[in-house]
Amino acid sequence: MRWALVKVSLAVTAMVVVAFAVPLGLVIKEMARDRAFSDAERDAAEIAPALSITTDRSQLERAVAAAGSGDGMALHIPGGEGTQAVDIGRQRAADADIEATREMGRASTAEAPGGSALLQPVALSSGQLAVVEVFIPDAAVAKGVGTAWAVLAGVGLALIVGSVAVADRLGARMVRPAQRLVEGARELGEGKLGARVPEEGPRELRLAAVAFNSMADQVVQLLANERELAADLSHRLRTPLTVLRLNAASLGDGPAAEQTRAAVAQLEREVDTIIRTAREAKPQTAAAGPGAGCDAAEVVRERMEFWSALAEDEGRKVRMAGVDRPVRIPVARADLAAALDALLGNVFRHTPEGTAFAVDVHNGEDAVIVLVSDAGPGIPDPEAAMARGRGSGSDGSTGLGLDIVRRLAESTGGDVRIGSSVLGGTEVRIWIQLDGRELPPGRRSHRGSMRRRRPGRSSATFNRPRSLP
Repeated sequence: MRWALVKVSLAVTAMVVVAFAVPLGLVIKEMARDRAFSDAERDAAEIAPALSITTDRSQLERAVAAAGSGDGMALHIPGGEGTQAVDIGRQRAADADIEATREMGRASTAEAPGGSALLQPVALSSGQLAVVEVFIPDAAVAKGVGTAWAVLAGVGLALIVGSVAVADRLGARMVRPAQRLVEGARELGEGKLGARVPEEGPRELRLAAVAFNSMADQVVQLLANERELAADLSHRLRTPLTVLRLNAASLGDGPAAEQTRAAVAQLEREVDTIIRTAREAKPQTAAAGPGAGCDAAEVVRERMEFWSALAEDEGRKVRMAGVDRPVRIPVARADLAAALDALLGNVFRHTPEGTAFAVDVHNGEDAVIVLVSDAGPGIPDPEAAMARGRGSGSDGSTGLGLDIVRRLAESTGGDVRIGSSVLGGTEVRIWIQLDGRELPPGRRSHRGSMRRRRPGRSSATFNRPRSLP
């Protein structure tokens, strides 16, 4: 493309230069010729008054010398009755041309060695016609023409070189963004998902770069979403695995029981491997789409009904609060259920049997808080626990459970905090921001505006133990 632009510019500029320079050069040559003949006519006109007054040779020689033409002027005076013809100066024109001019009675030009001769007839007092000859050398006709042509050639060459340089710069300005676009596409095709193209160059190439970068971002987003979905689905398998592990622990001793427990442990390790593999790249999380939402109280009751059966087998006390009325939140039902299962599964996995736990739902004007607390030993390093994809390493934890919860809260503009619960163990607070709620005057939209009910009030609901479904 770059060389094509240079060639086009070279061809167009050369044609323009030739189209203007050649006619202009011919005009300059003609103007120089006209100037030389005009000077000759002016010299001939200066000698005409002297011829009309006298034909004396000495006086005419002085007049010719005063005309300033040097030896380029000659006078041809015809002879009359009792007089002879007089020729003053060097004659260059042929006699025939001089006689023809005298007969025609008007000026003419004739070829002469080394140039041309202007023949101008002048009437004498005797009524005869004298001929003034002014020699015009070829050098006078071409005077200044060569210099003018050289200037024209230089200007034309400068125009051609300048147009080629400008075309080359414009071509480079267009080619570089195109080359970067090609390189970016090649890198993206090779699997380098971080490949991006600078948005520069002509408008069309800038739009192409914007479209390419948007496409690359979409590819990264889709791949991250696929990895995230694989990790989330794999993590949801841990809930039934927890049930299998607890049930396998109650099988007692024996080869079959040991084989079952070993199979459950192997399956759990495989699920953890899938989770870690899927979470190698940093995930991207999108907020819930328009119309997404669920009743948090209903989801909490449903999941607690499931986990209460396991709690009965392990002798755990279970308590719920704040689920006696609907609590709408802008979160998909499946996502909230997965988050609760992750937290409650951690309680069963990381606390001893018999440890009590509770789930509280607090409905505020601008946010909903879900508290999952237990009476276990607590988490010594909450920041490390919240780190994405990082676990303690001592119990096979992947750290994905808390990350699922955090992404759920952050998709609504909220967050997750880990602290100490009133039961003496860990408390995980899920802050879910409510979209579209306007705060009344004087109320703050900060987290401090939430009025929380203390656990243990009469609104708490205790689940009766029931058998596993």
